[in-house]
Amino acid sequence: MSDTDLFFSRTGMDRARVQSQLDSALSGADDGELFLEYSQSESFAFDDNRLKAASFDTSQGFGLRAVAGEATGYAHATELSEEAIARAAATVKAVAAGRSGQAAAGPARSNVKLYTDLDPLQTAQFAAKVGLLEEMNAYARAKDSRVRQVSASLSGEWQRIEIMRAGGEHYSDIRPLVRIGVSVVVEKDGRQETGSFGGGGRSGYETYMDPGYWKAAVDEALRQALINLESVPAPAGEMTVVLGPGWPGILLHEAIGHGLEGDFNRKKTSAFAGLLGERVAAPGVTVVDDGTIDGRRGSLSIDDEGTPTSRTVLIEDGILKGYMQDRQNARLMGMKPTGNGRRQSFGATVMPRMTNTYMLAGDKDPGEILASVKKGIYATNFGGGQVDITNGKFVFSCTEAYAIEDGKLGTPIKGATLIGSGPESLTRVSMIGNDMKLDTGIGTCGKNGQSVPVGVGQPTLRLDGLTVGGTST
Repeated sequence: MSDTDLFFSRTGMDRARVQSQLDSALSGADDGELFLEYSQSESFAFDDNRLKAASFDTSQGFGLRAVAGEATGYAHATELSEEAIARAAATVKAVAAGRSGQAAAGPARSNVKLYTDLDPLQTAQFAAKVGLLEEMNAYARAKDSRVRQVSASLSGEWQRIEIMRAGGEHYSDIRPLVRIGVSVVVEKDGRQETGSFGGGGRSGYETYMDPGYWKAAVDEALRQALINLESVPAPAGEMTVVLGPGWPGILLHEAIGHGLEGDFNRKKTSAFAGLLGERVAAPGVTVVDDGTIDGRRGSLSIDDEGTPTSRTVLIEDGILKGYMQDRQNARLMGMKPTGNGRRQSFGATVMPRMTNTYMLAGDKDPGEILASVKKGIYATNFGGGQVDITNGKFVFSCTEAYAIEDGKLGTPIKGATLIGSGPESLTRVSMIGNDMKLDTGIGTCGKNGQSVPVGVGQPTLRLDGLTVGGTST
């Protein structure tokens, strides 16, 4: 069975009749598509020395969209049938009633495949998946007597999609996704602290079931927990902050990345609206969104409109160069789609979203950056945060951070939060490391109630004059 036969051979639908329904629904519209999806997912959670939960889900359905100017008509259903699609067509065609719009040209074709077609759920047996979590638990507890609790998780997803357009064009993709996580709680003299690690990507389970991988994951979670056990309350005030490479790019993603998505800029609700060609960051700051990296969590061979993903330069040497675009916002802004049209599932409409967003490396040695700081903090891991897209103001909690004294790492600190404005913080970057690193594959981005997998990354950065919230008096 071919990629696209799945949605017709197994449902009894006739492709020609469905195409006719679609053509009728999109008559007079500027754009639109029928998005077909079939997915399977599973998850395992291990806690308190036993398997706490295991689930397996199958979902299928379609979403039919008609776009006319700024208006969108959208209908979806879990029933894959010609009758259901006909009902949806009658609903969405109202958005283009009385119009004679010129349908936008379809996305360019691409033969690029950034991940395997292999179903990750079939790359390991149930017993092996549960056994992996048991081994992680036993390894962590045997590693250190201070370990009090171990939580481990494993999940996988296999998604098949087809995108049908008016006129007969169609695009398909098969998307695997795996994620692993471990959290360790340690205790000393009545004090408990936590450390965690997560990883994942668009592959099968084999990478994560390798002892070399999962042992390193447990070791990292335990290392963080033991460091936090020795931490002292964080200082407060305006100070120099050094961000570590990799996952701290989540701050870049949230505080800056969302503000560079096309819809916020078209509607002029972003702090970056109208600033193309202007300086928005310090010299040397280059930020890209790249959905074309093999096997990465945020990568896609094509986006959810059929457009091939791309490496989009957003900021180059401090100058704003572009935005992330889906088809609708690109057309309305007179720009080209960048392959950033994404949706959580068939039940959700398309929005411009990030893929893998990161800052490129500079020329400074990380040791040189640390040595340049008389007094400040060094943050290497983050937890939750909040951002206001309209002005870029953010608050982020550090889960691993250290005091910097006279150019050297000092005592671990706890309770530090970084407070500031994304656009303003870009201008305060004074040193950029040569050690750019992507995160380990755990990012999930939320926007307007939808969640999609993403990647982040950055080199070591020095930011001058950032506000730190702390509990030390």
